[in-house]
Amino acid sequence: MILIDAIYINNSGGKILLDYLIDELERRQINVHYLLDERISNNHPKIIRNKIYYLEANLLKRYKFYKINKHLYTKVLCFGNLPPNIRLNAIVYTYFHQKLFLEIPKGIPLKQKIILKIKSLIFKILQKNTDFWVVQTQVVKDIFLIKTLLLEKEKVLIIPFYPTIKKSSLKNRKQAVFVYVSSGSEHKNHLNLLEAFRTFYDEKKTGELHLTIGTEFQELNNLISKMKSEGYPIINYGFVTRDLLGEIYGKAAFSIYPSLSESFGLGIIEAIENGCAIIGSDLDYTYAVCKPSLVFDPTKIESIAIAFQTAVEKKIPPTELLVFNEIDKLINLFQENENPS
Repeated sequence: MILIDAIYINNSGGKILLDYLIDELERRQINVHYLLDERISNNHPKIIRNKIYYLEANLLKRYKFYKINKHLYTKVLCFGNLPPNIRLNAIVYTYFHQKLFLEIPKGIPLKQKIILKIKSLIFKILQKNTDFWVVQTQVVKDIFLIKTLLLEKEKVLIIPFYPTIKKSSLKNRKQAVFVYVSSGSEHKNHLNLLEAFRTFYDEKKTGELHLTIGTEFQELNNLISKMKSEGYPIINYGFVTRDLLGEIYGKAAFSIYPSLSESFGLGIIEAIENGCAIIGSDLDYTYAVCKPSLVFDPTKIESIAIAFQTAVEKKIPPTELLVFNEIDKLINLFQENENPS
């Protein structure tokens, strides 16, 4: 039997990928068990034929689960960066999609740095409990091999996968509209983005900035409300379902992506597939998934402001997507030599 352990996945890009994986496993009628975060018990694709365990996402409860059920599984996919708490008599794949565990970028607040250092320590302790790592890009593989001192390159598999979204029915894009589809987490760098848009708009009096920051990020929402009251054309849709994302991308000529760290940059891929040119951080994660139309230094407000201005005043080259969906390759890992039970 196969176990999909996604106990630490409950929101953001990881949740999008998890939902897609569940959809595909169920559609193909593959026998698996799921270990899921209890917070998403009413918020995931329909699972009819396979068994689900819901647990609180903590190390102790996960450890107890593996101690009790370790004999049941021949293959395990840990989908939340952390291998099992114990060594199993099974082939274990760990899907790694949190580069912040390996390197903390400049600009991250002290509190978040401390939390990340603790998580990184746990990650290092559990590393020995997996047989293979799965990552999304060559860039992440290279960093992973350096930071973990893992000498066996063949143990790190590159398998990007992602769902497509419904394309916009809109006919005309506004050429001075910029969109950033992202949560409001601190490393997403909204503060620099907003200040850069303020600088750009004060000088050029053109452009719109479209965001998707949920209500849980109160300080950012307060800042956006203040800027809107001052006359800055910022539209925040809040949390948006994937069914509506295509319409949001369809309004914009540009997707601006100032994040300080990404393992994949799903929003970049979505934007390209929906016709937006990418104006991105001059960081390795951007180049791992595309040839961007324009780049900037995300740590410098002035650099981002100049990118806004260049996009609306000059003809920039088209963006080229460099990665493609390999969901079949991922699922094949679990079908090889696997007998249903």
